[in-house]
Amino acid sequence: MAIEKVIIQNFKKFKNPFEVKFNENINLLVGDNESGKSTILEAIHVALTGMYAGRNIRNQLSTYLFNREAVEEYLASVENGQPIAPPEIMIELYFKSGTLPEYEGNGNSEKSDGIEGIRFTISFSDKFNSEYESLLKTEKIISLPIEFYEAKWFSFSRDEKMPRFIPIKSVMIDSSNYRYQNGSDVYISRVVKDFLEPEDITAITQAHRNMIDEFAQNEAIQSINEKISAASTVMNGKLSLSADQGVQNSWESSLVTQVDGIPFAHAGKGAQCIIKTQLALSHKQAEKASIILIEEPESHLSFSRLSELMGVIEKAASGRQIIASTHSSFVANKLGLENLILLSGDNCCSMQSLKKETFEFFKKVAGYDTLRLILCKKSILVEGDSDELVVQRAYMDTHEGRLPIQDGIDVMTVGGVTFKRYLEIAQTLNKETAVVTDNDGNIEAVKKKYKEYEEIQCIHICVDEVVDTGDLKLSDKDFNYNTLEPKILKENGREAMNNIFGTNYDTDDEMHKYMHAHKTDCAIAIFESATKIKYPEYIMRAIKNE
Repeated sequence: MAIEKVIIQNFKKFKNPFEVKFNENINLLVGDNESGKSTILEAIHVALTGMYAGRNIRNQLSTYLFNREAVEEYLASVENGQPIAPPEIMIELYFKSGTLPEYEGNGNSEKSDGIEGIRFTISFSDKFNSEYESLLKTEKIISLPIEFYEAKWFSFSRDEKMPRFIPIKSVMIDSSNYRYQNGSDVYISRVVKDFLEPEDITAITQAHRNMIDEFAQNEAIQSINEKISAASTVMNGKLSLSADQGVQNSWESSLVTQVDGIPFAHAGKGAQCIIKTQLALSHKQAEKASIILIEEPESHLSFSRLSELMGVIEKAASGRQIIASTHSSFVANKLGLENLILLSGDNCCSMQSLKKETFEFFKKVAGYDTLRLILCKKSILVEGDSDELVVQRAYMDTHEGRLPIQDGIDVMTVGGVTFKRYLEIAQTLNKETAVVTDNDGNIEAVKKKYKEYEEIQCIHICVDEVVDTGDLKLSDKDFNYNTLEPKILKENGREAMNNIFGTNYDTDDEMHKYMHAHKTDCAIAIFESATKIKYPEYIMRAIKNE
């Protein structure tokens, strides 16, 4: 059982009908903050289960569920004396064909026949028409009259449904957002209800009662109670201390989970998150669920623990559909960039057109920060740390001291080997991207390497068109005059570089040797210098392609 498509309208962020399509197995929602990742997960979960924030949606109806702009338009129309229809939340889930034939019909917003799915709405109920008309005439409406709304579920065959009878189930996992109550966390009840047999629960209840009885019989407690009773004047009885017998399951609120002898609430956040996710994926509700919704699984986890969790999630995906949100490049790479869905504004796009070898490369070498490229406005790719520092400073010098990232432009060190991997992603997303690369004395080789991107308008290969030569040798090898450092020296002269580096070299060859041996130190000095320098033309070209 799988969801092929979701359409959301007037629910939180999404005013106009927003459509997102899913793979049958793993799906990764990525995007900037407030792009709607959590909203999509919440929409799916409430449409399948009727639960929102852990409670029945019918008890959670609120104006805050509605798109703010839609509510404001409605209130403005009432204020103007020409009220439009109250806004309606609509969430439609389109199922894979053959999943639920009895849910097939054209009762969807697209009016398409032969489609299986669920339509969930929070809308104004006609049975309140008279009360609503009276309200419009007698009172000033300054907020959405949510008391006239009701939540309903319909199959695409137009039959009204109750969420608990919808055969497709989902489970929502947000490992970073579970509340604790009275020193006990929600996982006590989850462990009990989902892992223990009735006889186990009976044994715990009896042991808990025996513990309370032993407390009352303790000599120290009896002595204390005698002192309290003697010192108090309680009418018709004696005052004493006692452990609360409570109700049948009162032990749930007095016991705590421990991790290696430490109360769960005081364990490390990383340990909490991975345990929560593992339990949530393995409890009975999840076993029944065919849709697993996961909110940012990377929360609080180190690289090694996150790698461990990825294995847990991949295993859970067998035979089920996973829809997860993430800000982690490691998660995106490890679970597959082909499964990525990028949210931007009211649009979304997938990465399925990437070559298979690119997916496999980033899965195997998952440490690359691919989401920086995916989420930035524009990017500049460079070969090393020194290049990155110089490009950053060049941008600052031409943009009133602003760093590129302040304008949504990410300067990234990716290394020569992975340039083309990143460019494939940039081409797929039509992302403005400049490559700053050395010509290494062979311009034709650079052109050949990037020939396939010559006609791609969003990609700019920035390389010095001039091949410089000289007599200097390092370790009996010809010195490369066609990297960043020699080009900077050529552009500014030895005296300017001596002033910035605090050196006193008399020849260009000495300066070449120094800059070659101290690439990063020289770049830092340029970046931090109070003196502006001139930059090679190919670097300025990369910056101007902003």
